[in-house]
Amino acid sequence: MKGLTAFKEKATGVFGGLKPNMEKFEISQSYHGGHGGYEEMEGGDREGRGPGGGHAYDDDDDRPDSPASFEEIERPPLRKIDKYCKAECPCMPARYTIATMACVGFMIAFGMRCNMSAAKLKGEHNGTVFMNWTVAVESHVDSSFFWGYLVTQIPGGFIASKFPANKIFGLSIVSSATLHLFVPFAMTLMHGHVVICVRVLQGLFEGVTYPACHGIWRFWAPPMERSRLATLAFSGSYAGVVVGLPLSGLLADTVGYQAPFYAYGVFGIIWYMFWIWLCFENPRKHPAISIPELKYIEKSLGESAHPSMPSLKTTPWREMMRSMPVYAIIVANFCRSWNFYLLVLFQSSFLKHKFGFKVEEAGFVGSLPHLIMTTIVPFGGMLADHLRKNGILSTTNVRKLFNCGGFGMEGLFFLFVAHSSTATGAMFSLTCGVAFSGFAISGYNVNHLDIAPRYASILMGLSNGIGTLAGIIVPYALDGLIQANPTGCWTTVFTLAACVHLVGCTFYGIFASGELQPWAEPPAEEQKVWAPPAGAITNTDPSQAGMLGDYMKETSFGAPEYNEQSQMQQSNAISYGATGHVANNPFAMASGAPPIAEEDAPPTYGDVSNAGQYGYTQGQMPSYDPQGYQQQQ
Repeated sequence: MKGLTAFKEKATGVFGGLKPNMEKFEISQSYHGGHGGYEEMEGGDREGRGPGGGHAYDDDDDRPDSPASFEEIERPPLRKIDKYCKAECPCMPARYTIATMACVGFMIAFGMRCNMSAAKLKGEHNGTVFMNWTVAVESHVDSSFFWGYLVTQIPGGFIASKFPANKIFGLSIVSSATLHLFVPFAMTLMHGHVVICVRVLQGLFEGVTYPACHGIWRFWAPPMERSRLATLAFSGSYAGVVVGLPLSGLLADTVGYQAPFYAYGVFGIIWYMFWIWLCFENPRKHPAISIPELKYIEKSLGESAHPSMPSLKTTPWREMMRSMPVYAIIVANFCRSWNFYLLVLFQSSFLKHKFGFKVEEAGFVGSLPHLIMTTIVPFGGMLADHLRKNGILSTTNVRKLFNCGGFGMEGLFFLFVAHSSTATGAMFSLTCGVAFSGFAISGYNVNHLDIAPRYASILMGLSNGIGTLAGIIVPYALDGLIQANPTGCWTTVFTLAACVHLVGCTFYGIFASGELQPWAEPPAEEQKVWAPPAGAITNTDPSQAGMLGDYMKETSFGAPEYNEQSQMQQSNAISYGATGHVANNPFAMASGAPPIAEEDAPPTYGDVSNAGQYGYTQGQMPSYDPQGYQQQQ
């Protein structure tokens, strides 16, 4: 801070005789941000053209800063570990670090769900019924996870609203991973009843993951990056299946059926250590986030001193239950969950029983559709944001296009799977269908943030809770069919799956919306922003002419453009809308004066030729005595 302190002292001496107060401007206007939060807090030496020796946040060296960029930003204190190892991923902004870590967390959570199917196939491969379980017990074991998962969906939304969402997300996964270590031992006790209880507890903990993830994006996702950040995180659920199916099959076949459970339990504990180190509740609490990224996120979302959280009492349940866009999300979630859990629980069985694949072969080949989908999901998010950002399609049309297109194509290819007689044809159709469904994640799965960002975590819990019913119904509906006819039942199974998807496609296409719903508007007190009182600044007071020019120049930012620069230059009004554009201007004059374009360089005080540009006459210009000014120096 030595350079900035010297600049401040010099500026104070030069402009000490002028009316405007410059002392609150702690950061120079030529300040370009970077990854220098540590050096800024500790006063270390700097190298490079970014603050603290970091690189500039973007490549635009001429980017103007907004008025808020001059305000001194209080940084959180460093933890002990931060003094030795900086809490950041190299070459990755903080918000994308959180998205990546959430993606890995979902990979572990969904990989754990693949372990039981691999263990069961290993038991069948040895010519015995796994653990001597009956069909009923086997169905109970498969669905027991979703009993607990269903219970905590809606409460998870409120928990994520009341407590730090990042901590809720991390604790849910590490708790489930710890319980996962006890599953192999529990399977040997009381004919499966103990393992059912353990899996119910796992479901209770993991039920809050999706609501908590939406709670994280409430503070971290700029409106024009919602799709890409959310889909990057949620792609972990599909990447988890990509890795989980082959890895579980390989470990079960080479080491033993217990190995996948132990491996994923350890993975979850290790991941949690990195999560609590790198991820924080909101940008203001991140000690290593760059100043420009912090301003960009807060300006795009809008700022409030104490934004209130929704509670059970303040949530508009009646309006929510009468909203058709909410039902569109719920139906789409149920339909997608039906096909997803169908593949997670029974895809390996389909390949083994109908086409004779071995356990490890079924795992590796079965992961191919989910691998393609994992690459499609983040790409679909970026494409959806591109269409919205450039005004090519409205948010509503983008959500309907991606969701209905993904559902419709998956339903069509599942009909091909149902009637395929060769393994090649079945896998090609299955891969194409699952890949197309990746685009649907940029539809219904981020639609909560469009229609009600304030209640996004609650809506996610509600819709995902209904979707969890599919995970409970599928095992009971299909276990009997598979036991009765393990080779010929798959035509019925995949035809039913195709019909479910086509129903979801039709319902979502009719009733979905991407616009902020009236019942989701923030409270009136949070919409209030500061504005100069009427008559507080007039153009007839020469002593306030300099300040008047400052206010006018601060308000004239030109036409809004959805990028980091324009988002930082918006007003401090809260924006819960689907686009993130804040139209209100907190510095606008109450007198209704027309907006005045900002000049590239401010006029000198001795030059009265530009007086008309600032709304006052030549006689109203502040006087300036060059001789008196030289005497002050």
